[in-house]
Amino acid sequence: MDYRSIFQEAVDQLHAEKRYRVFANLERIVGKFPQAIHRSGGAAREVTVWCSNDYLGMGQNEDVIAALCNAATKMGSGAGGTRNISGTNHPLVELELELADLHNKEAALVFTSGFISNEASISTIAKLLPDCLILSDELNHSSMIEGVSRSGCEKKIFRHNDLAHLEELLRAAEPHRAKLIVFESVYSMDGDIAPIEAIADLAEKYGAMTYIDEVHAVGMYGARGGGITDRDGLADRIDIIEGTLAKAFGALGGYITGPRAVIDAVRSYAPGFIFTTALPPSIAAAATTSIRHLKQSQTEREAHQRQAQATKQALGAAGFPVMPSETHIVPLLVGDPELCKKAADRLMDVHGIYIQPINYPTVPRGTERLRITPTPYHKDQLISELCSALQEVWDTLGIPFASGKNEDPVRSDRIVNLTVPKSGG
Repeated sequence: MDYRSIFQEAVDQLHAEKRYRVFANLERIVGKFPQAIHRSGGAAREVTVWCSNDYLGMGQNEDVIAALCNAATKMGSGAGGTRNISGTNHPLVELELELADLHNKEAALVFTSGFISNEASISTIAKLLPDCLILSDELNHSSMIEGVSRSGCEKKIFRHNDLAHLEELLRAAEPHRAKLIVFESVYSMDGDIAPIEAIADLAEKYGAMTYIDEVHAVGMYGARGGGITDRDGLADRIDIIEGTLAKAFGALGGYITGPRAVIDAVRSYAPGFIFTTALPPSIAAAATTSIRHLKQSQTEREAHQRQAQATKQALGAAGFPVMPSETHIVPLLVGDPELCKKAADRLMDVHGIYIQPINYPTVPRGTERLRITPTPYHKDQLISELCSALQEVWDTLGIPFASGKNEDPVRSDRIVNLTVPKSGG
């Protein structure tokens, strides 16, 4: 058997479908965020990044960097092993206490990534519940889908944010059967928010546990940066709150918080936690410093919301097809994978602006888009430059504008005959 050709054909298929992913070689510049050095073909030049998940720029905060360096100088570069063997370093213990406090939960558990925290936690919790039925939003992240799949439990997929469908599925289940509802607070491709309180009401009505992914909201929303559940006073209504350290907090890792017994059970049973080397003390110290800062400071969140709204308004006024978003995510509809890639390439090559194209299977076919994520550091001048660059790209490539300037943004529900990818649950 020609093994190599099998893999080459798989890659060729991605090229044929115009969804082969190319990674930009970027070097961030401390003190100049969101500027970065882009290296390509032996050349290097400064570009502006408009798609970073370091939403508040905390990855280049002076105090966060100092905490990382101090911990590395004192304790070395690595953790030394799994948590069980030698990896439970003191900064990691402090971090888990800080996270439990952030979400007003009894305990927290830190993983090496947000993907692992979802996959390991969902699968373990569901396995430990007898005859568990998992109810999963159809647009949940791949990491949640993996967790649901690895659990081996029966699953039901409810239509995105559709409370009537969720209740229909809950009502059809045996009343005393264990049930776990898994969903996100902020859905990162469209920027919409789940009806958290109503889902919590249904969970109580039908005796279900709740598990929410707040990775695109922690640090960003709430009086202390605890996410949408913090902003809306709903943290106590949700059993398990999962988050990341790698986006608004500017570090690395994922975590869950919740009742001590649940957290201890995941700690004791999840292979993805037990057999993985722990986060280095330097990363844990950096994350703790960032969380503590954002618990006290509203400056970053207020500036971020201001610039995100300014970006939406500027793009909408210029007639670009801005998809509706309740949050800081600004999706710009292109609707074709090849055009999406060409637009991203031209923005980089001609205008020195980096925005990664988002294609299937991350989003449904026909909704390919540029996903823009403004930060507090994308000042008004940068917004103006972005609008000018996009105008040139849209004109050159013949990408459709919205039906008219100053009208409502393009709504994803106006796009007909879309097929949600099967992996979306």
